[in-house]
Amino acid sequence: MAQETPPAPAPPKPIKVPSIKEKKLPNGLTVAVVEKRNVPLVAVYFLIGDGASKEDLKKAGLANLTASLLTRGTKTRSASKIAEDIEFLGGELNSGADWNESYITLNVTSDKLAAAMNVMADVLLNPTFAQKEIEILKAQIQDNLSYNLRQPGFLASYAASVYAYGEHPVLGTPESLESISRQDIVSFYKKAFAPGKAVLIFVGDISLQKAENLARRFFGAWKNSIAEETVAKEQNSNRTNGLEILVIDLPNSGQAAVTYTKEIADVRRDDRKRYFEASVMNSVLGGGYSARLNQEIRIKRGLSYGAGSSFAWRRAKANFIARAQTKNESAAEVAELILGEIRKLSEQEVSGEEIKPRKAALIGTFSRNTETNFQLANVLAELYALGVSTDEINSYVQEIEAVSSQQVKEFTSKFLGDGKLIIVGDYEKMKDDLLKRFSSVKIKVLRASELNLEKLQTE
Repeated sequence: MAQETPPAPAPPKPIKVPSIKEKKLPNGLTVAVVEKRNVPLVAVYFLIGDGASKEDLKKAGLANLTASLLTRGTKTRSASKIAEDIEFLGGELNSGADWNESYITLNVTSDKLAAAMNVMADVLLNPTFAQKEIEILKAQIQDNLSYNLRQPGFLASYAASVYAYGEHPVLGTPESLESISRQDIVSFYKKAFAPGKAVLIFVGDISLQKAENLARRFFGAWKNSIAEETVAKEQNSNRTNGLEILVIDLPNSGQAAVTYTKEIADVRRDDRKRYFEASVMNSVLGGGYSARLNQEIRIKRGLSYGAGSSFAWRRAKANFIARAQTKNESAAEVAELILGEIRKLSEQEVSGEEIKPRKAALIGTFSRNTETNFQLANVLAELYALGVSTDEINSYVQEIEAVSSQQVKEFTSKFLGDGKLIIVGDYEKMKDDLLKRFSSVKIKVLRASELNLEKLQTE
């Protein structure tokens, strides 16, 4: 039977988020509210402005340790008591940190919100950072890290954080975690957690007035510390011209991870034109099952279960990655295919038939990611963390639709060349093909067992 041509995407539906209302308390805490009265639920996202960007490689993991320990004991509640109190209210309370910020999140029904906020306030304002809890959490992270450092995909991203982006792993390294003391945690908490750099976001069955009252009640007396003002760091790698290849030799690895990385230091997240060009470009290249990388590497050639690409955004730069996992023997071929697809996108404009469904996919994903209270709170938190106006949510469809094929080509040509290729796998099984396909490129080879990020940082 002849294959039917799939129908063209329907015109995108506008995404309309209720107005985002704000109020700033005298201590500098920003309260942001989106009213959605359809269900009696409220999502709360407490965004604190400092994350892993405020630590260095020697203390990598400090922000995440500090934020994660908030829910593991206060002056009046043990870790188990915190969990019991939230469970009794039918809620969910979590804390952690990523590169751009630290956070506490809460999901609860609106009638239990005040009681749950009482627990959240206790967690934020009165942590004890008990040595026992520090040791338990460190051990858990170390165990996970020990396992993950034997996985090619994780190891590639781990090395890329330093080698490609001039940053460090948010969860830390075995060495950095070992070096972090309770005093380091207390000092980070005092500097990072302050109302002047925090945003308290409510989405759901709540008004601005009620949200403000709750914020004043629980956080109105919270004061900025003397050391609160810190200058945000945007670390940059030592960028060079021309392709670089780093192979991390993982003998007897079942598969190889192939990643192409590029730090784009010239693109700010609040530059809407560049951000939306990057978004459409990525959707075409590797932003889904039907994108070019997956089509070429998985569907046409069967070399991987999946290939894709993405951006990690910072305030003043972006980190790009394209990746796939494959057999060790086909690692060099996959690397060549990834580079080839990027080159094609930089040389030829995308056809209207191709770009239209990729834009539709972006819009559909964004629409789904703003459906629930918690999803919308997450989107808002990212915008606040990156210094982006929240009105971007309601202009998203128009901004995506406005990106042209010419802009996609120009963005790729200007920003995605001369990156760093990181391949993790059994080098002996890929060596000959890699040297043949990349004969003009210097290839640096490191044993996985000898990988040292501090040394990698200085090379």
